Amino acid sequence: MSELNSGHSKVSERKSHLSVYNIKKIGNLALEIIILQVYKYLLKPLLFTWKPESAHHFTFSLMSTFFNLPGIKGIVRGLFNFEDDSLKRTVFGLTFKNPVGLAAGLDKDAKLIDELSLLGFGFIEIGTLTPKPQDGNPQPRLFRLPAEKALLNRMGFNNGGVEEAVKRLKKRKSRVLIGGNIGKNKTTTNEDAISDYLFCLEVLHPYVDYFVVNVSSPNTPNLRELQEKEPLKKLLLAVRAENDKKEKPKPILLKIAPDLTNGQLDDIVEIVGETKIDGVIATNTTIDRSVLDVDKELALQLGDGGISGAPLKTRSTEVIRYLNEKSGGGFPIIGVGGISSARDAIEKLEAGASLVQVYSGMIYEGPGLIREVKEGLAQYYKS
Repeated sequence: MSELNSGHSKVSERKSHLSVYNIKKIGNLALEIIILQVYKYLLKPLLFTWKPESAHHFTFSLMSTFFNLPGIKGIVRGLFNFEDDSLKRTVFGLTFKNPVGLAAGLDKDAKLIDELSLLGFGFIEIGTLTPKPQDGNPQPRLFRLPAEKALLNRMGFNNGGVEEAVKRLKKRKSRVLIGGNIGKNKTTTNEDAISDYLFCLEVLHPYVDYFVVNVSSPNTPNLRELQEKEPLKKLLLAVRAENDKKEKPKPILLKIAPDLTNGQLDDIVEIVGETKIDGVIATNTTIDRSVLDVDKELALQLGDGGISGAPLKTRSTEVIRYLNEKSGGGFPIIGVGGISSARDAIEKLEAGASLVQVYSGMIYEGPGLIREVKEGLAQYYKS
């Protein structure tokens, strides 16, 4: 009889445990829905009434404060983190817990690494960083194209300088993988550009996991000229040679523009092989206004700048596919441009990307996009 009672007691305890677990699970789900709906129906409409840069600074301030309140980090991590063994990747010698990263440009100065890591990114890319601080181009220089789910920017490598970013990186607590996107100062001529990239490499080297050589931004005068075959080869050889002197060399990647011709992409494949860098990020923003359907006239009125977001999706995927096929899968590619759903990310991976990055899509869809993409990828890999 005592054994029977004991059995009933264990069953009751198990039921009680499951009940508490289910209540907690339902509560977390409800909280997640509330937070996502708050962004969609309250925070995003409010932010979109402000100038984009003002909204950016406010969001960073809000995250810095809210995410560091007692108990909030655990809640945010629980809501947005989704990890699965199927998502793990080893690319250019680094192990990524998942293939979804944050593209450069959002956290240029490494101000919010710990907070952004709570959203579940597999890696975060900072920059573009330059040797000296610079203000970038005159404001306004960032614009929304809401009908296209796109952004237009001509920021011009505004950042506080690589040494200021290192001060923050030294204090970070999260273990998320960090990429360092590096460039040259506006006042540095193309003839002297190599020294700027080497300076950034030297200062950043102990604090990032990989480097990105950015010669593809359309917003620094004459920068894209460094994508020409001979200057690019010379630059990459110099960066790789300096990197190879280190006790623990870091992967070196090249970020390219979506506006390159097939002939220029052929040169990229050749250069990657000759310089033996570790991979390519495809792509940066586009200066091609023909990718727009609704806001073409508005974009022309707004002036110079690169377009990111949904209109870039098709072209960036084309570039990924071309590089992958032309190289025979000879080097890893990080796909970025127009990812606003799991399906978009899958298209990049099917085209030949090893990893993907988001930025503009998260502005329009909210922070839940990261988890949504990861859940979709996990289902894709298991199907």
